[in-house]
Amino acid sequence: RHEPEEEARLLAAARAEKEKGNEFFKAGDLAAALECYTEAIELCPSYVEERAVFFANRAVVHRKFGSAADVEADCTAALALQPNHVKALLRRAQAREELEKMQEALDDMKKVVEIDPSVAEARRAVPRLQVAAEKKAEELKEQMMGQLKELGNSLLGKFGMSLDNFKAEKDPSTGSYNISFGR
Repeated sequence: RHEPEEEARLLAAARAEKEKGNEFFKAGDLAAALECYTEAIELCPSYVEERAVFFANRAVVHRKFGSAADVEADCTAALALQPNHVKALLRRAQAREELEKMQEALDDMKKVVEIDPSVAEARRAVPRLQVAAEKKAEELKEQMMGQLKELGNSLLGKFGMSLDNFKAEKDPSTGSYNISFGR
């Protein structure tokens, strides 16, 4: 921690950089805005909650550059300081959707709705992301089953068998599988 005078000086300098960044952003000079927001982040003491705003602002610039991974990282840093920062949650959800992290995007959007139900974009996104998250989970499950089948066949092949000798039937009422062996 800094002495109060030093902390105030650093915070004032960080705020000034943020304001410069805002001006560059409005003027369309994204590279200069990015530099200013980065400088604000570096100047601001790491324990000051207001630093979250600097990360959230920089995330907007990263979004304009099309860098979803950087948006996610900056929003995560902002949320570490201010867990209920709605704009950071919303931006991170959008970035996570672009990165095909559907469940994480859904979780962020649900939290936005929980914090501020008036955010129409989040309310509209939740059902869409729910479907996308379920679809993604199913795809991952199928991919994993394919990999397990390959592994099983490589092991069973040593005994002259294959997983094709086994039949898995899903019980629709319970969702569990019944596995039987046949030649």
